[in-house]
Amino acid sequence: MSQASIRAIDYGDRLQAGVLIPSGNSVAEPELRAMLPPGSSMLVTRLPLRGSSTIELTQMIERLEAASELLADACVDVIVFHCTAVSTFAPDLAHGIRERIERASGIRCFTTADAILAALSKLNAKRVSLLTPYIDEVHTREIGWLEANGVHVDGGASLGINTNIDMAKLEPEEILSWARENISEAADACFLSCTAIKSAAIIEPLERISGRPVLTSNQSMVWHLLRSSQILDSVEGFGQLFESSRSESGREAVGVTMSPDLISRTVRAS
Repeated sequence: MSQASIRAIDYGDRLQAGVLIPSGNSVAEPELRAMLPPGSSMLVTRLPLRGSSTIELTQMIERLEAASELLADACVDVIVFHCTAVSTFAPDLAHGIRERIERASGIRCFTTADAILAALSKLNAKRVSLLTPYIDEVHTREIGWLEANGVHVDGGASLGINTNIDMAKLEPEEILSWARENISEAADACFLSCTAIKSAAIIEPLERISGRPVLTSNQSMVWHLLRSSQILDSVEGFGQLFESSRSESGREAVGVTMSPDLISRTVRAS
């Protein structure tokens, strides 16, 4: 077989991220992969989490070391603990998760909570409308976490959904219609929290409707993953967060566009 006939496959020669996600989450992986630029890939391991009770959320991190060691076997460049509700459970919990993963794997780590705070800081967003699919207890706890980190919550709403499976049943059109009615005029940004809702495709439509930046958990994670790994490629179609970083690159950026599937699901702003 000649070299010219060998199919090119993107194995992530520039960046391989190991990602720990809830076992019931079927949304995060497609959205994350849609936003990753060429040369970047992710290897995923699951941790048990299907519901939103305190017991279930705290039990997710019981097997943290074992899961981290499995990703370390693949020699990934970074490990991401990717669950908003768990990493924002308490102001200092993300720090403890990072320490445990880095101790077990010897690999640099960050959490969804770290990515969200970095994204809010990048956009200089001090007041946000918080929109979540969560039950009241989890939504209220996330408000407390944001406030403890110097971010004022001005308006928002929650949907009272308990499981990842039921969260995934929400279609982008439904989320867009709900979100546009629950953003405060006083907010600097809108934060659509949770890795398990189909929010990536509505980031730009909602930005056009609301006139302010929109952050999601999956978008913030990819942005922080790339920037903390010194990958400054332009990522098109996923909001002002990526646009705000284009000037960081002193070289020609490699463009990434939304996948056809995501484009077909996007509702245009009226």
